[in-house]
Amino acid sequence: MTSSPRVVEIGEPHPYRITIGADTLADTGALSGSIRGRHALIVSDSHVAPLYATALHDALAQARPDLKLATHVIPAGEASKTLVHFEQTVDALAALGATRDACVFALGGGVVGDLAGFAAACWMRGVDCVQLPTSLLAMVDSSVGGKTAVDIPQGKNLVGAFHPPTAVFADTTALRTLPPRELRAGLAEVIKYGAIRDPGFFEWLEVNRAALLGKDDPTLSHAIARSCEHKAQIVELDPFERGERALLNFGHTFGHAIEAEQGYASHSGQAFNHGEAIAVGMVLAAKLSARLGLAGDADAQRLRKLLDDSGLPTGLPAGLNAGALLARMRLDKKNIAGRLRLILWAGIGQARVVGDVDEAAVLALLESSIP
Repeated sequence: MTSSPRVVEIGEPHPYRITIGADTLADTGALSGSIRGRHALIVSDSHVAPLYATALHDALAQARPDLKLATHVIPAGEASKTLVHFEQTVDALAALGATRDACVFALGGGVVGDLAGFAAACWMRGVDCVQLPTSLLAMVDSSVGGKTAVDIPQGKNLVGAFHPPTAVFADTTALRTLPPRELRAGLAEVIKYGAIRDPGFFEWLEVNRAALLGKDDPTLSHAIARSCEHKAQIVELDPFERGERALLNFGHTFGHAIEAEQGYASHSGQAFNHGEAIAVGMVLAAKLSARLGLAGDADAQRLRKLLDDSGLPTGLPAGLNAGALLARMRLDKKNIAGRLRLILWAGIGQARVVGDVDEAAVLALLESSIP
């Protein structure tokens, strides 16, 4: 018998519910109840769609015989999070004849969630989006909070909109089919929540790391719920990322620069995926904090050990250029008036926004960290 799902409520200004547990994708009543109108588009990718899209389509069609329903599938991987695939998703909504009370179901990982959410934000200036994350990374990060975007060659997530979902259903059974590398990538974002604001959760992760990597359902449910609770608390206080919400980007300015410089090529297996890049980015942020005198080095070593023990990379790959990485970092959306603005820390659980960071210190760190 499966345990009851855990629920996290997101409050004002855009309230919605996150339902976490086994077989939430099979809760046809709740899923169909999220649709206000007569049109629904399922957006998925070439890895996830063969596993879940047909069953979801058939269940919704049976629950709502009046529904005009279609499925749009994009190629799997970060390389598909582009304006070209955004345009194709909008074309699918147009072909469906979707009206302003339509619903977009984002069935997949973070790429699908970001792309489908952005299409929902733009179609008729905003239609409903239900996030159905199937990766750990999406469950604890991109499906929550309403940040949607696509990448352009100059950088990651530079074109997008804030568009909160109407509901999120995180089905932990979907993680059983998740490749180990993708599970580890999601764990990087889980570790982030302990690193930025919850030392007790960080310690819990150190103790329960093996159970998480072993896909133990109750352990995963707890980690996802705790992560979502942290994100919910921050998003409620700062829905448009004008203050505290920026803390969620600990490690991300470095990580996004790595991803962009590698050309979002993780599908080839030779470049970092998002979670791997963020793991390295967090280590770099902790190192920089120590170099700037904001924190001691002991916590940085503890963070690195947990990431190492979780099978995540903690160092920059060979072949990158420090100056090119810094140039990417200058395009980060957190920067103000051309000044580098980073999320650093004073130790585990004590992240902070630091403005006007010395670029020379960042460049020196990058140069010393590239093999």
